[in-house]
Amino acid sequence: MLGAAAALSHIPFAQSRIGNTGAAPEFTGIDQWINSKALTMQQLRGQVVLVDFWTYGCINCIHTVPYIERWHERYKDQGLAVVGVHTPEYPFERDTGNVKQAIARFGISFPVAQDNSYATWNAYGNQYWPALYLIDRRGHIVYSHFGEGGYAETEAAIQRALADKG
Repeated sequence: MLGAAAALSHIPFAQSRIGNTGAAPEFTGIDQWINSKALTMQQLRGQVVLVDFWTYGCINCIHTVPYIERWHERYKDQGLAVVGVHTPEYPFERDTGNVKQAIARFGISFPVAQDNSYATWNAYGNQYWPALYLIDRRGHIVYSHFGEGGYAETEAAIQRALADKG
């Protein structure tokens, strides 16, 4: 399965799903947190959470960073929490120093969980880089997007989730 995910990670496609797909899994098996203390989904309950699975060697992931950073800055005061989950494709991407350098180079200010063991990746049943999962205030995944693009659609989903105060 990992080989298939790696093979598909660079195919230029985009796919989105809208609708409640169940409770968001907890962050698990995280090696290190960067830009933040350790976070849990339970701690984030009551906020809208955007989880971004990425790796710094993936050009498609790099292309999405400015949008995700912009959403983080634009909506954090309205209740959006962005969490990057850096899951390495290649061995050199497992090195925390390399991940920190990439975070600085790309200007990422939101929390990043280093998921070298793929534990959180597997908990989400994720298969792609980049992958976005939007979680409502009740802890349910209400939208997901795989691949580049769909930025207006994703931002609209964020706005809808923030407007739902339930």
